[in-house]
Amino acid sequence: MEQEVLIVTNNPTVSKDFGKCQMVEGSFEDVLLKVRDLVYEGHELISHPIGASMRMLFSPYRSVLLGPRTPQIKEVYALIIENSIDTFRRSTANRKVDIVNADDYARIDLELLKCAIVEHSIIQREKYQEVQ
Repeated sequence: MEQEVLIVTNNPTVSKDFGKCQMVEGSFEDVLLKVRDLVYEGHELISHPIGASMRMLFSPYRSVLLGPRTPQIKEVYALIIENSIDTFRRSTANRKVDIVNADDYARIDLELLKCAIVEHSIIQREKYQEVQ
């Protein structure tokens, strides 16, 4: 039993590969702000809003995987997204987005998203098998 997921992205490469995503017109920070809004509507975070590498903070692109909307807001997800926005702002305050390598960042973002989707599918399958 697969859980419905939502991809929030500003990466045109992701929208070409996945089609069904919530496209954000704007920057990495705009994606984080949209994710924050969705978390406060009750969506669960599946992938972390900030990449594992500080270098990825200078990417013009970001894609985040969210779970379906639930009736209650989970405080832990709200804390994660608020801290992620703060970390992003502090880390990029004195440095510009790396537009020169935008195509490479788009490809890396897509691959990281694909990995998150595969990992999420494996976890969901294992949870389903435990219930059986």
